Amino acid sequence: MATSQADLILDYFKRNPNRPIPHAEVVDWATAEWERLTGEKFRDPDRAIRRWHQVGHLQKVGKGIYLYDPNAVNIRELEDFSEQLREEIFKRDNYRCVVCGLGRENGVEIQADHIIPKDKGGHATLENGQTLCASHNFLKKNYNQTELSKRIFLRLLKTARANSDERMVAFCEDILRVYDQHGIDSHIT
Repeated sequence: MATSQADLILDYFKRNPNRPIPHAEVVDWATAEWERLTGEKFRDPDRAIRRWHQVGHLQKVGKGIYLYDPNAVNIRELEDFSEQLREEIFKRDNYRCVVCGLGRENGVEIQADHIIPKDKGGHATLENGQTLCASHNFLKKNYNQTELSKRIFLRLLKTARANSDERMVAFCEDILRVYDQHGIDSHIT
């Protein structure tokens, strides 16, 4: 029996080697299996899948599709921020999310985030750290930085249009044109 929720996730992939498995299939199975084994709810299957991918046990072969290839496991040592460095990042960013500006004084949970993700070689340094609220950190984990930024500009454009703020509308439209000119995240409209 798996000793942890994360181990249960990896066990499922190991039982299905070299098969691309959609995220939902793993989550549904692991959630039901953990409850059957322990009588408890599975806390965060998404985090466990992401972590196994980050450390090199799983390959991401499509959006939300992972594969375990026993011959291609490439274990990576990931650098986490120390408590001291996390505090330095928060202090530098005034204890506020660099995206929305909300922070602890607004009752918002803040998190230290790697600008270049750990699984893409990002190091635990002050320069590679930024403060994000829990919501924006979650979005960044699901979208890369440019996707997240484009979505923010689209939302800002919608608000600017609703407020008849022509200056902000022009600004957002200019930024979004640059995305289009360079073919960045053209799947987001």
